[in-house]
Amino acid sequence: MTESIRNADVLIIGGGLSGTMLAVQLLRLPGQRRILVIEPRAELGRGEAYSAVELGHTLNGNAARMSVDPDNADDLTQWLTDYIGAGGWPQAHQQAVPISELFPPRGIFGLYAQQRLAEAKALSASTVEHVRGEVIDLHVDERSTVLTLDNGQQLRGAFAVLATGMFPAARTPQTDSSGLNAAAVDPWDVQAMTLIDPQSTVLIIGSGLTMVDAVVSLEQAGHRGPIEIFSRHGLLPHVRRQPPGWVDFLAEDHRLRSPRQLLREVRRQCRSALQQGIDWQAPLDTVRAHVARLWSQASDVEKRQFVRHVRPWWESHHHRSPPLSAQLVARLQGEGRLRVHAASFKGVVASDGGVTVRLRRRGEQEVTHVSGAALINSSGIEYDWRRVARPLPQQLLKRGLIQPGPLALGIAADVSGAVVDAEGTVSRRLFAMGPPLRGMWWESTAVTDVAIQAKALALKLTNI
Repeated sequence: MTESIRNADVLIIGGGLSGTMLAVQLLRLPGQRRILVIEPRAELGRGEAYSAVELGHTLNGNAARMSVDPDNADDLTQWLTDYIGAGGWPQAHQQAVPISELFPPRGIFGLYAQQRLAEAKALSASTVEHVRGEVIDLHVDERSTVLTLDNGQQLRGAFAVLATGMFPAARTPQTDSSGLNAAAVDPWDVQAMTLIDPQSTVLIIGSGLTMVDAVVSLEQAGHRGPIEIFSRHGLLPHVRRQPPGWVDFLAEDHRLRSPRQLLREVRRQCRSALQQGIDWQAPLDTVRAHVARLWSQASDVEKRQFVRHVRPWWESHHHRSPPLSAQLVARLQGEGRLRVHAASFKGVVASDGGVTVRLRRRGEQEVTHVSGAALINSSGIEYDWRRVARPLPQQLLKRGLIQPGPLALGIAADVSGAVVDAEGTVSRRLFAMGPPLRGMWWESTAVTDVAIQAKALALKLTNI
């Protein structure tokens, strides 16, 4: 039986990091408002990314880069200092580096986000309530938004925010499934991996950061056999280092606009750094602050060229691996146990025992078959909401309340995060933040990006 409708000022759909950071920013603003965060998990602040329980699954950025407070870049470093000082994460003492350079386990980072939410709740006149459930439908009218949950409950709010976070390909049902997930082991499920013959061959599709996590999981599960990795370009993430500062060359020269111009200048700057004996990551790291501007001013053709020709190298050079995980991958490569192949995945073949995949190796026309004892889907994040076979994205598309973002990356919105519907109308009631805005800003997934968006959106929602 459907419960009577509940009312709130702001409905936040998703209680992972994005939704939690928005709630924190709303709590910090003057006034009194009721905020409901709808999240099926038992805890807020974790979501897909920070629900990991294994210490080996760490952030891919050091503490100095991962503050949830847009006004204090040292917030995580300060929290970690207290946490470690109180006896938390004793393994941190094994790393002879400053706390700001530590790469915390993702589970500990989730605890940090939760504590910042608890502190904001204790000091605010506003309230935040966690409503457990999955939003399966949404209606918008001139005055409000109404959400329907999977248990039949309905919630009404003046505003609703799509803070759905990322849809990992390994955990997301897709509308045109290749059968990969049905045959694959979860990259983060160490317990499931203990059931794999430790000497057997494991196949991994995808060679990015999810693959790095999968290799860490296999190692912790006691796997000691061969690991065969297949991805279209065969590129591994570079290891993240702590380079010295470098001049912000993009701030000095706004003539650099097209992807081709940017790529040429970045290469020149990196060569210059190497000639001076400086890590090439130093000039590359200055680009980060300008990505949103460069992406938003690029033409559709330029964006398409970037995604088609530059994206794989951008991902491998910019989204880098935490040092300890990179050391593991390098060691297994050196031992000959881990091999990386440039090949396109073409599907799963039914087989008796184990798993067989169809692949087309780069430079070849024929499709080949490769078999192993187990398969892991490490193909990264699904950003195209048309392919996400979950109730809410499909209903929003069906009702025309959203439209795909540029290049089908996330959904369309204006610069404030107000969602654009299928007819091009900017909503006054429905907003989005974080990963759903990937097509708007290209980099809309990092903690710092989401923190800035959360603060701006909170101000927007309280001043409409």
